[in-house]
Amino acid sequence: MRLFAAVLGLLLFVAPQARAADPAFQNFLQSTWPEAQQLGVSRATFDAAVSGLEPDLSLPDLAIPGRPEQKPPSQPEFVQTPAGYVRESSIARLAAEGKKLLDAHRTTLNAIEKQFGVPPQVLLAIWGRETDFGRYKLPYDALRVVATQAYVGRRKDMFRGEFLAALRMLQDGVPRERMRSSWGGAMGLTQFLPSEYYKHAVDFDGDGRVDIWTSIPDALASAAKQLANKGWQRGERWAYEVRVPGNVDCTIAQPAHIMPIGEWLKRGYVPAYGRQLTAKELKNDASLLLPEGTYGPGFLAPKNYFVIKEYNFSDLYVLFVGHLSDRIIDPRPFEKAWSKNAQLRTEQVEAMQKTLTQRGLYRDKLDGKAGMLTRAALGEYQKANGLKLDCWPTAAVLSDMQSRR
Repeated sequence: MRLFAAVLGLLLFVAPQARAADPAFQNFLQSTWPEAQQLGVSRATFDAAVSGLEPDLSLPDLAIPGRPEQKPPSQPEFVQTPAGYVRESSIARLAAEGKKLLDAHRTTLNAIEKQFGVPPQVLLAIWGRETDFGRYKLPYDALRVVATQAYVGRRKDMFRGEFLAALRMLQDGVPRERMRSSWGGAMGLTQFLPSEYYKHAVDFDGDGRVDIWTSIPDALASAAKQLANKGWQRGERWAYEVRVPGNVDCTIAQPAHIMPIGEWLKRGYVPAYGRQLTAKELKNDASLLLPEGTYGPGFLAPKNYFVIKEYNFSDLYVLFVGHLSDRIIDPRPFEKAWSKNAQLRTEQVEAMQKTLTQRGLYRDKLDGKAGMLTRAALGEYQKANGLKLDCWPTAAVLSDMQSRR
């Protein structure tokens, strides 16, 4: 009993210490008051929001002094192969539900398209990918997330603005308990950061409130407005799957290499399933996209492809959303199947990027993500060193790079 009492006493002594406020964090919070006040946040709202608020140091993407810098969690968009990310089982399930939702909300969706120009199936695909049509329950307190990221995150300036916008949301009457988010602070059915809420969110159901959490019309219209504000082209597709010539130079598969779609077709690119393009479509500019290098399907990506990419900066995310949007109204899968290629680990791709940078072939971020620019630079390396040109990161190419140091 004496041992139990001693342990209990120790716990009672330690627990308050563990819960003690972080003075530096409290000082940081108070330093935001002048900016919050300028946004119209009252002192009462501010004090209620920051009272008892503590940083969540378990979040990823933090840079805490004295602790090894954390990298963001490996998002599936960046570490999976196209076959692993754009899985037929997931696409088929979401497409089947998307068809039902298209019928259930057709009047609203048509009204949104009339106002913003974004097709219903694209909005449903974003909703399905972001929160599984609302079934996925976001696990974090958004205010705590953005406050922590503003305090010790790698993008402090950005998240300071998000924290201030979150305070403004509270001032404007958004209940704190409704502000649940991802680890990055995005909220609602279609995932908006607090600043995006003020840039793009709309009251589409006319009830006097902007509700991206429970109002399907508001959430989908807000996503449509965001796409429209980023440059969505009314009446145009997100991308065109094409049969790629066998002798394709995969290093041209990058955003800077643009031609009218008609010119691509003249050079041997054939629309999948014999799709017939209109004269207007043939005049539209597009880039070549080879998500799996010379393996798997190829695509011509016009402006709308890159607009969706601003929603989530990942080629695989755009492919998932774009293909899901097609499948909601067309049962056909990609004409060409993905291969069974493996994906290198993030640190291996980053090692490749460092070598490519040293050789002057790559000038973008060292982030371990095999995006368009990394794949194109890899192809240039393959050409320069007499390797098979496929623009796909493999252990064999990495080994070749390491042997030439």
